[in-house]
Amino acid sequence: MSAATSKDGTKITYIQEGNGPVLVLVGGALQHKSDQLMAGLAPLLAKEFTVVSYDRRGRGESTDTQPYAVEREIEDLEAVIKEVGGAAFVFGMSSGGSLVLLAASKVPSIKKIATYEAPFVSEQEVGSNAAEYITGLKEAVAAGQHGKAVKLFMKRIGMPAPMVAIMSLTPMWPKLKALAPTLVYDALIVGDGSVPKQLSSVTAPVMLITGTSDQMKNAAKAALGVLPNAARQVLEGQSHNIKPAALAPALSKFFK
Repeated sequence: MSAATSKDGTKITYIQEGNGPVLVLVGGALQHKSDQLMAGLAPLLAKEFTVVSYDRRGRGESTDTQPYAVEREIEDLEAVIKEVGGAAFVFGMSSGGSLVLLAASKVPSIKKIATYEAPFVSEQEVGSNAAEYITGLKEAVAAGQHGKAVKLFMKRIGMPAPMVAIMSLTPMWPKLKALAPTLVYDALIVGDGSVPKQLSSVTAPVMLITGTSDQMKNAAKAALGVLPNAARQVLEGQSHNIKPAALAPALSKFFK
């Protein structure tokens, strides 16, 4: 395991494997470098790329210098890219995709971007109590109620209450609670769901990949209206809970 040092001194840990062009994987909410998707993608892509998976600040063995700002996470990604070669392709999952696109508007070393179901919304859907959600997360984390924060997130993404109750009884739950403070970070990155206007300055090629959910297809369409060099791809039969084996071929084809 290796580490890069961000501008504010935060240690960002990462692992890399394979050979070829550098491809950095960026997880979304409650994800880290060794979770099911990131750990599953890495060996599949390492046949053609030098795959780098890292723990975003506050996750795994990465540190978490305060105060938080979205700009610090952009600097984290930039530090990792600099450490592993100076230029990279980058894949972002869900809110990690939103982060990658924001970073690409400021970091020229990002040469090509793919996202999977970055959670944008149409202009008609913007808002949806985002400020209330962020406040609720902050209050729960400040009070040490990490389980409550995770439940707020799961409710936000539409997970049925009985399923949340079952998950809270599994060995996975303590791991999710440990990541709860970072839910605030992802919420700040996503904001009200609107496509940030600064994405119009992203000139690198972008592939917006989704499953067959109409909501996520509409999210990609919203991003297409701002990004100047983007296309989209639908993976038939896939949901937000994408399997590595279903996603890896699309990423390989685009980045090659």
